[in-house]
Amino acid sequence: MDIKKSQVKDWMTPNPVAITPQTNLPKAHQLMKEYKVRRLPIVDNGRLVGIVTLGDIREASPSDATSLSIYELNYLLSNLTVKDIMTKDLHMVGAETSLHDAAALMLEKKIGGLPVMDGDSLVGIITESDIFRAVVEMFK
Repeated sequence: MDIKKSQVKDWMTPNPVAITPQTNLPKAHQLMKEYKVRRLPIVDNGRLVGIVTLGDIREASPSDATSLSIYELNYLLSNLTVKDIMTKDLHMVGAETSLHDAAALMLEKKIGGLPVMDGDSLVGIITESDIFRAVVEMFK
């Protein structure tokens, strides 16, 4: 495969795990661990409305220095949804986008992943790990 002619569809993760805006933080974090991913697209009524990263969840979590009890912490976290912390201003690409253009957009915007769209439908996600995988393949 000629890496220079590669398209996003050649390297993306198709049909990514997605959540709804009402998903609470513990559930989102549990899904990230379960599927070994660092970002989850957020879909509402079939429409992509945001993305949440592991970093977003960590930032929203209380500090270890908190004076709250574990029960209070769990209660607060279970009531916090990804809608409250998700990134809504999204950068997206299509499956036919060149891998180079996707990587350049990620570098320019300083983001680690891009939802891959086919019209209004989420069809995949391309991440920095996918880009690294393509680079490693190029040097085989």
